[in-house]
Amino acid sequence: MKFNVSSNDLNGGLSAVIGAVPTKATLPILETILFESEEGRLKMTATDLEISIIEYIDADIEEEGAVAIPAKRLLETLRQLPNIPVFFEVDEYHNVEFKTDKGKYKLVGEEADEFPKVPDMEGGLSLKTDTKLLQNAIHKTMFAVSTDDLRPAMMGVFFDIGTDETKFVATDGHRLVKYVNSNFTSEEPISFIVPDKALNLISKALDAAESELVVSDDHAQFKSGSTIVITRLINEQYPNYESVIPRDNDKILMIDKNQILSTVRRVSVFSSTTSRQIRLQLEPDKLTIRAEDLDMSSEAKETISCEYSDDEMEIGFNAKYLADILSNVDGDEAKFEFSSPNRAGIVKPAEEKEGEQMLMLVMPVMLNSYA
Repeated sequence: MKFNVSSNDLNGGLSAVIGAVPTKATLPILETILFESEEGRLKMTATDLEISIIEYIDADIEEEGAVAIPAKRLLETLRQLPNIPVFFEVDEYHNVEFKTDKGKYKLVGEEADEFPKVPDMEGGLSLKTDTKLLQNAIHKTMFAVSTDDLRPAMMGVFFDIGTDETKFVATDGHRLVKYVNSNFTSEEPISFIVPDKALNLISKALDAAESELVVSDDHAQFKSGSTIVITRLINEQYPNYESVIPRDNDKILMIDKNQILSTVRRVSVFSSTTSRQIRLQLEPDKLTIRAEDLDMSSEAKETISCEYSDDEMEIGFNAKYLADILSNVDGDEAKFEFSSPNRAGIVKPAEEKEGEQMLMLVMPVMLNSYA
């Protein structure tokens, strides 16, 4: 195999696929990137057996072939080069030599046939969507994904693609986010769970205006421009999240999002490091946020103005969970919906874009006895 390629193009391609190379590989072949010539271009593939990333770059292919090259050493070498041509030559024993006008480098590659096969997505359901819509949905839901190995279904984002709208849902049992978009639909309804690690790579890898999604029984493929990401799906039943969303939260609080977010962050510094508990005291047109750490004899209290005209109420939350939710509210104003101190609070943007609905839920914590 022989080919010439720009070091910048090669660096870009390697950076796109390197996320699928495991840091601690169970098999040595997984520490490599598969290089193949395909239709006059260079195809690079990396996998950790759960996620595969494929990137195509332009190259001058002098001799067809394929080889698996150690990823880390190759990338670290190329990162130090300016934008210059690099000439690669691979012999029959998989020895890789690459040359520039700066010098010559040698690596021992692996047999291409030893590299794991990428899942075949032929016959899967294919959908096209706007890339920004997909990235937006990922960013809005990722923060609420669970890290609990005992609940694998919650360790990803639930895609529920329907004929009229698509719901993206994530929950860790303490908070829940449901993002609905009516601009992404399918003639054939389909639902599946995508692992959070894959979504993180997908959101970074997709860079063209339009993306294609292909879904089979066990895998999903996201394709955008010259990049393809294939991930194994989480084959579990997603929890009945609708059952935990309260329907009768009639106490409405409207407040400046940035003001309450900065207040929560300041006051939470004085909360217990174990519980991170803060309490919200709702009164007509004002909200008091308090925290106390009895072990450290520290406390904080701030009062901010808001729009609230219902009965007085006090409710406790984990400060981190509440701050995460407020950080994902679009616009300048947040809308809270409460019913009682022992029922979940709902947070929404005060104004929503056309075709979008955002609902976030945060579970309350039992208030301790300080006054």
